[in-house]
Amino acid sequence: MKLDDNDFVLFGLPERFAIDRADLDARWRRLQASAHPDRFAADGAAAQRLAMQWSVRINEAYRRLREPLARGAYLCELRGAPIAAHSNTAMPGDFLMQQMAWREALDDADSDADLAVLDVEVRAAEADLLAQLAALLDDQSTPALAAERVRALMFIQRFRAALAERIDALQD
Repeated sequence: MKLDDNDFVLFGLPERFAIDRADLDARWRRLQASAHPDRFAADGAAAQRLAMQWSVRINEAYRRLREPLARGAYLCELRGAPIAAHSNTAMPGDFLMQQMAWREALDDADSDADLAVLDVEVRAAEADLLAQLAALLDDQSTPALAAERVRALMFIQRFRAALAERIDALQD
């Protein structure tokens, strides 16, 4: 293994969106155990620094692989379709209309029940987009379309945070 190996190579996993989370967690624990700086205490400061670099690299890769949105974005970039969320905000028209409807529903919601209905709808849309992302990356090998889904999921993630804030505000 090399520090600059991609996350999938580092973890010994195929470059796929679908990941067995229990397997990923087990691989992370094994890698962390093998690279923990305390294991190299007797080997001197240089060995400990290198172990610390490995430990940081392993944790960074683990965080990226365990989160579906980050993993999808990473796969898109590995396959030549960077997300470029700051410069590329293009979305399909139907998704833009859905965003507007959700924003209006959030603004108009005045009860826990209204927010709960909206939350269920948004979670369902998120699950659908994640399934599309998996198919686009693993089955159809269309990273440009997958990058579009990642950008949509990024919006949903931000919207769900705003929804959670609104739910908390109503409960106070």
